[in-house]
Amino acid sequence: MREPVGVEMHSSSLVVSPPPPPPLDLCAASGRRASSLLALHPLTTSASLLLLLLLRVVRFAVRRETLARIGSNKELVEYLQQNGALKLKKVAEVMETVDRGLFVPHGNLPYVDSPMDIGYNATISAPHMHSACLELLEKNLQPGMHALDVGSGTGYLTACFALMVGPQGRVAGVEHIPELVASSIKNIQNSAAAPLLKEGSLVVHVGDGRLGWPDFGPYDAIHVGAAAPDIPRPLLDQLKPGGRMVIPVGTFSQDLKVVEKKLDGSISVHNETSVRYVPLTSREGQLQGY
Repeated sequence: MREPVGVEMHSSSLVVSPPPPPPLDLCAASGRRASSLLALHPLTTSASLLLLLLLRVVRFAVRRETLARIGSNKELVEYLQQNGALKLKKVAEVMETVDRGLFVPHGNLPYVDSPMDIGYNATISAPHMHSACLELLEKNLQPGMHALDVGSGTGYLTACFALMVGPQGRVAGVEHIPELVASSIKNIQNSAAAPLLKEGSLVVHVGDGRLGWPDFGPYDAIHVGAAAPDIPRPLLDQLKPGGRMVIPVGTFSQDLKVVEKKLDGSISVHNETSVRYVPLTSREGQLQGY
């Protein structure tokens, strides 16, 4: 759409033959390192599971503490780069230009790599998912191209798209919760994308995103920010030949799918990764908790 040296265990059934294993630095050890240590120093099954659980808990706590110290948008971008979640220079530049802090509701830590509730049973995706979708669509977000953001929410990705395609391009955000549309417009007005909103190359509308937004179509890039049970036909129809759509698909089990429309109009789809998004549904269904 963020995570003591030495482990002593006591058990009447636990016997460890000398020499004892070296102390474990849980802050530094990776899952692979922990597995290697356990292989070298066999423990009972229950003790092994407990040790791995302790390792995961400590690593999660360390990660949370690290993320809590990220205090600026620039530091967030650097964090994503250092962890391999952000590779393309153009995407890094636009994510640094569009300050996520302007789009996260007050009271949250804006630069934590985690999805956040924005009200109305909607969320803003984690920054690593934003960077992943931007990189998947980067070639279809060149200057002058057209992009559609379905379930535009806070307007963050809509603003990023607009900066990437520039004033000669066109970007439409579609969101079916009127209050979110109103707040997203305010967010964009405070961001680097404000001039594009003012001149009309960037628009945000209230509507059912499953139906797309034909006015700016056909689109070189379509992003869908909620999981559909199937790929909506209107979105396929509004995708330009040579265009690309990124959409999570599924109910309980979801995959981020990359949809390509070839120049002859044929469609190819491949799975990029497993994900977990809120459902793409009607306004009523969303407000009622799906």
